[in-house]
Amino acid sequence: MIRQSAPPFTRLAVAALLLLLPAACSMFDAAKVPPPAFYSLSGVGASPPTKAAAARLGAAPTLIVNPPRAAPGFDSQRIIYVREPYQLEYFAHSEWIDTPARMIAPRIVAELEDTGAFRAVVLAPSAAAGDLRLDVEIIRLQQEFDRSPSRTRFTLRAYLVDSDSRQVLAWREFDETVPAPQANPYGGVMAANSAVQQVVQRLASFCADATGNWRLSPGARR
Repeated sequence: MIRQSAPPFTRLAVAALLLLLPAACSMFDAAKVPPPAFYSLSGVGASPPTKAAAARLGAAPTLIVNPPRAAPGFDSQRIIYVREPYQLEYFAHSEWIDTPARMIAPRIVAELEDTGAFRAVVLAPSAAAGDLRLDVEIIRLQQEFDRSPSRTRFTLRAYLVDSDSRQVLAWREFDETVPAPQANPYGGVMAANSAVQQVVQRLASFCADATGNWRLSPGARR
């Protein structure tokens, strides 16, 4: 018995289907990937200056806050975690809604205003002139899994500069670690918000104290 071969167009159709199958499988696999979750660094709103602090505003300096910078690796929206020293890894499906540097800028301004030590606190770029300038840099913001429970570590370096002389009046590095309530990205985010809030509060106190010393110096503006 002679077996007839399939017509050429049938063989072409089968071959085309075989080529499309891997692509179809990839599409189904991609559909199973969960969408990314986005998180914020949102802080508590600052309260108005006290009466004693507000009374000093007339003689207080204006502070210009430059946009915070971030060390390499920490200048993106990706949420970083660490299992081994010096090795940064990123959560696949969890991200910040913006870069940490941009998110903490308004928090820094609010905390500085809350001290009552400044006539005004202005976030650059701005046309306003200031007596003092604050430069800050995020050194690290990471969830660390090298111990249990995991913890989030936030490190910030700050420089307070005299705008006229460009002299660094004071600088400090702030470092806070907060245990994460859960061993997952959300737990790290909650710990990050707490660590950032503590550092920003310490930063504001540091700037207020350094400004008090600046006002007593002979070269300070009156």
